[in-house]
Amino acid sequence: MMSSRVRAFTLPLVATTMVLTGCASSKVKKDRAYIALDVETLYNAARDSLDKRNYKLAAAQFDEVERQHPYSVWARRAELMSAFSYYVARQYTDAISSAQRFLSLHPGSKEAPYAYYIVAVSYYEQISDVSRDQKITQQALDALSELIRRYPNTDYAADARLKIDLTRDHLAGKEMTIGRFYENDHQYLAAVLRFRNVVDNYDTTSHAPEALHRLVECYLALGIPEEAKRAAGVLGYNYPGSKWYERSFALIGKKAAA
Repeated sequence: MMSSRVRAFTLPLVATTMVLTGCASSKVKKDRAYIALDVETLYNAARDSLDKRNYKLAAAQFDEVERQHPYSVWARRAELMSAFSYYVARQYTDAISSAQRFLSLHPGSKEAPYAYYIVAVSYYEQISDVSRDQKITQQALDALSELIRRYPNTDYAADARLKIDLTRDHLAGKEMTIGRFYENDHQYLAAVLRFRNVVDNYDTTSHAPEALHRLVECYLALGIPEEAKRAAGVLGYNYPGSKWYERSFALIGKKAAA
C-alpha cells in the first residue's frame, strides 16, 4: 500500500523539485537542540531522508528549513515537501495542516493544485467503515470538490473525480445503513427521510435502486400505496432489469391482491 502511494506522488513531486541541487549532509531531528545550518544543507538532508523513505524524519527536516530560513525560496519548497512527507508517513492531520499552511502563504503558487490535492487525499485516506461517523468522508468530498472547482483541467482534478464517485457512494451507503435500521425498527417516517436523501442527492450511486425499493416498502407499511407505486415507477423506469424492481413489482402486486 505504501509503495503505490509513493508512486502516485513521484511525477508531480519531481516536477516541483528537480531544479534543486546540492550536497547531502547530516540529519536534523525536530526535537534536537537548535543548530544553525545553511539552507541547502538542511534541504538536501531532508531530501536524502525522503529518498531513504524515512518519511517522519524528512518531514521534520523540511519543517526545520522553514524554521531556520523562513524567508528563503527554499522555505516555500520545503513547506510543500513537508506536507508530502507527512502524507506518505500517514500522519494525515499534519499533512493537511502543512498543505493548508502552504496555501495560506502562497495562494497563487503554481504548486497550489498539488497542495489542494494533498489535502483532499489526506482526508480521503481516512474514510472509515460505514458503521462509523462519516465526518471525514464529508470533508474528503468537500476537499475533492474544491480541487475540481479551482483547477478543473489538471491531472489532480481528473483523479479527484474518480475519488468523488467512491466518496459519494460511501456517504450513500451510510444513509442506507441508517435507513435500514429505522425500517427494521418500524420507524418508517425516519427511514423514508434517509432513503429519500439517497434518491435525491446520491442518485448516481450504486445504492439508488435499493433506496427506491425501500421507499416502496416503507410507503406500503405507512398505508400510502400511491406513493409506493410512484417510487416503484421511478425504479422501473431507471432500473428496469434490477432485482430491486422485481421485488417492488412483486410486493405491490401482493398488496393489491390482498
